[in-house]
Amino acid sequence: MTAIKHALQRDIFTPNDERLLSIVNVCKAGKKKKNCFLCATVTTERPVQVKVVKVKKSDKGDFYKRQIAWTLRDLAVVDAKDAIKENPEFDLHFEKIYKWVASSTAEKNAFISCIWKLNQRYLRKKIDFVNVSSQLLEESVPSGENQSVTGGDEEVVDEYQELNAREEQDIEIMMEGCEYAISNAEAFAERLSRELQVLDGANIQSIMASEKQVNILMKLLDEALKEVDQIELKLSSYEEMLQSVKEQMDQISESNHLIHLSNTNNVKLLSEIEFLVNHMDLAKGHIKALQEGDLASSRGIEACTNAADALLQCMNVALRPGHDMLLAVKEQQQHFSELREQFARRLANHLNNVFVQQGHDQSSTLAQHSVELTLPNHHPFHRDLLRYAKLMEWLKSTDYGKYEGLTKNYMDYLSRLYEREIKDFFEVAKIKMTGTTKESKKFGLHGSSGKLTGSTSSLNKLSVQSSGNRRSQSSSLLDMGNMSASDLDVADRTKFDKIFEQVLSELEPLCLAEQDFISKFFKLQQHQSMPGSMTEAEDLDGGMLSRQHNSGAPLPISSEKDMIRQMMIKIFRCIEPELNNLIALGDKIDSFNSLYMLVKMSHHVWTAQNVDPASFLSTTLGNVLVTIKRNFDKCISNQIRQMEEVKISKKSKVGILPFVAEFEEFAGLAESIFKNAERRGDLDKAYTKLIRGVFVNVEKVANESQKTPRDVVMMENFHHIFATLSRLKISCLEAEKKEAKQKYTDHLQSYVIYSLGQPLEKLNHFFEGVEARVAQGIREEEVSYQLAFNKQELRKVIKEYPGKEVKKGLDNLYKKVDKHLCEEENLLQVVWHSMQDEFIRQYKHFEGLIARCYPGSGVTMEFTIQDILDYCSSIAQSH
Repeated sequence: MTAIKHALQRDIFTPNDERLLSIVNVCKAGKKKKNCFLCATVTTERPVQVKVVKVKKSDKGDFYKRQIAWTLRDLAVVDAKDAIKENPEFDLHFEKIYKWVASSTAEKNAFISCIWKLNQRYLRKKIDFVNVSSQLLEESVPSGENQSVTGGDEEVVDEYQELNAREEQDIEIMMEGCEYAISNAEAFAERLSRELQVLDGANIQSIMASEKQVNILMKLLDEALKEVDQIELKLSSYEEMLQSVKEQMDQISESNHLIHLSNTNNVKLLSEIEFLVNHMDLAKGHIKALQEGDLASSRGIEACTNAADALLQCMNVALRPGHDMLLAVKEQQQHFSELREQFARRLANHLNNVFVQQGHDQSSTLAQHSVELTLPNHHPFHRDLLRYAKLMEWLKSTDYGKYEGLTKNYMDYLSRLYEREIKDFFEVAKIKMTGTTKESKKFGLHGSSGKLTGSTSSLNKLSVQSSGNRRSQSSSLLDMGNMSASDLDVADRTKFDKIFEQVLSELEPLCLAEQDFISKFFKLQQHQSMPGSMTEAEDLDGGMLSRQHNSGAPLPISSEKDMIRQMMIKIFRCIEPELNNLIALGDKIDSFNSLYMLVKMSHHVWTAQNVDPASFLSTTLGNVLVTIKRNFDKCISNQIRQMEEVKISKKSKVGILPFVAEFEEFAGLAESIFKNAERRGDLDKAYTKLIRGVFVNVEKVANESQKTPRDVVMMENFHHIFATLSRLKISCLEAEKKEAKQKYTDHLQSYVIYSLGQPLEKLNHFFEGVEARVAQGIREEEVSYQLAFNKQELRKVIKEYPGKEVKKGLDNLYKKVDKHLCEEENLLQVVWHSMQDEFIRQYKHFEGLIARCYPGSGVTMEFTIQDILDYCSSIAQSH
């Protein structure tokens, strides 16, 4: 093994500046025995690195090679398997566990001992040695930080020790002094042995010569021992003398300890008394304010607020252990509880009286608002009550039952007050919408028992009528039951728009002001969970507050933000029904009003949602907006249904269909209303539905028309639609505008061709025969040789159409077109000009055939193109 160790040191570790300290011959456990060596090494340079290296023989077996190396700091556990019995197996725990079997137990123990020493010397992190005999584990090795690498490892190296440079130099000098040191090693060794014996003898003589000095040293030691004995005797006498002093000092110390303990107890007792007096003593002024303080004046309210805060601090003081067992503390706490109960009762009674008094004063102001479209201002009422906000916060934290009772009383009373105000406000709005009694007579109600009047009873009756008794929404935009177009002018619609906007503008600040007051007065701005007594929603208002506004399902109040919303629902429960009644009335008066309401309500909903999407105002206006949107959709559906039900007269010409004109008016008004509106998308969808209905029903009426030709109905109405869309420039209907123009152009051309027909009928038949012969293969210049199509036959046909007859035929055609077309669309000249162009085209076609088929014949028409232009112009001017 020593030879192997020297070979490994020389071939593998010395080139890498490493020193081999221990080696063990091993093979892997449980596998085919392939021997290798585990080596413990250290580097010769600082900082020292300790490694475990696996070395194996090459496949040829003539040299060793380094296979894998682990740093010692990565070694976690060394498991020797058995600390008592000899066992060659052991495990090393690096990143994974390596199981080895040593060639002998002695080699294994030597290797593990070396690892332990290296761990003790170089590593801060200690390795766990499991199942290792305690005899192998020596004491901790010094760190050796200030030692050389060679000198520090002498204890670790057991067999081999390299010579340092000085030792090598001395040996070389000695060998140079002996000529046969290399040639005769035995003689050299014998010489060295003789010299060593000489040195040993000299050393023994030196020791013997120092015996005299040793004897002198021993005598001095004896004398020193005698002196020590004398000193010990003196110390014993001193100790006896001090013993009595010690007993006296102990008595004094015990007395001082008792005095110190008494002082400490007195200080602690004084501290406890001061704590109780400072924290549980309520000033007489505060007690008087709580018992007799004036809750009506600002100074009295401030004094009561300060006193209530002081009382709360006294009651909430954190007592130290044992304080609650003191009789004085119990009596003081009982006194505080009685003061709290007394003041809470007095405060609740006073606030209830304030609610009643303020409500009475508020009711006295309702008369002045009955003729104006304004809501009473509650700011003075809120301002007076906000003086009690801090006291309400105190009541909420000290007596939640009374706080809850005040909340319920406030909601009960305010809901009745607001209900009266809001109903009177909406009655005024309804009267202003319908106008005076004289004006309202024109709003006849189909299916209702009476007519709309300015009286309150009739207004209520109108606003709550069922959908079955309401006037049918299917009436057109201009023909609303018994109403004429003059009755529904722009001024009336503008008046409704202003009234509806004023209604919303009055309601919005009213709700926001009340919500802000509730948040401040009842201290609900902190979004935290309510106390346990409020987890049952029925505790707040007998179950009414816990119901959602529409669905009736219970709504658990999980936060104070929900509490605000539920209080607003209870207080303003009449707003949504009143708004729905007002919407129903506006829709009954004029279905155009749904456009105004949709735009106004959308804007207010958008504004409210930007402030708080979950607020009462946002939710309520959002619900009402849904109703308005349904009315708007219903209005559009009714217009489409009326288009489908339109009937035309069989005795008169059709002209511009009513629903085409109505669409023009609807689009014009809608564009002015929805300019920069948030709900523009709803209007675009309505446009798409309406224009499709208009297109389909125009074609339907055109197909059913008997008096007016189909092409005329299509041409005039699609021309009107195209002109309307071009004027209004509705971006979502660009495709429909192009389609309308195409239909107008196609049917204009079709009508011109159909109506003009063949004004030179015989001449037309003649040239049709000529074209037929050419089509059969006869050359154009040879057609004149055909018996039926010679020059004489052509002249006969031409003589039958002199200029006078042509003008007469055109005059009759103009009269016929004039009968077909309507005056309001003013397309007569357009159609007449198109017919003139078509007639000239036919004339040029005939002249071309004459020139090609009868060249040099001198045959021409008896009228020219200029004659045709003169005839058409003369006919148009004469009519």
